[in-house]
Amino acid sequence: MAKITFIDHGGESRTVDAENGATVMETAIKNGIPGIEAECGGACACATCHVYVDEAWTEVVGAPSPMEEDMLDFGFDVKPNSRLSCQIKVTDQLDGLVLRTPERQA
Repeated sequence: MAKITFIDHGGESRTVDAENGATVMETAIKNGIPGIEAECGGACACATCHVYVDEAWTEVVGAPSPMEEDMLDFGFDVKPNSRLSCQIKVTDQLDGLVLRTPERQA
């Protein structure tokens, strides 16, 4: 189990427990994290679970797949550290992960 910290656009921080094998998006929805809408339910068919990965974690989390990159084109204020949280699987290596949510979703 990993602890993941979500920081919203206003700077409010929430740290939650995440089960291994779940996605970061599933963890956010389960814990009522504001700013994660997840309209497609995790099918990588929208960009409403867009997050910014803290720079200290970008290598651990890894790069987006080509399909995810295509969907990020629909995201709001996409940056080099943008990811779709539905495409990040929780592992022990993500314990302490810090993510920020954008001002709004696409």
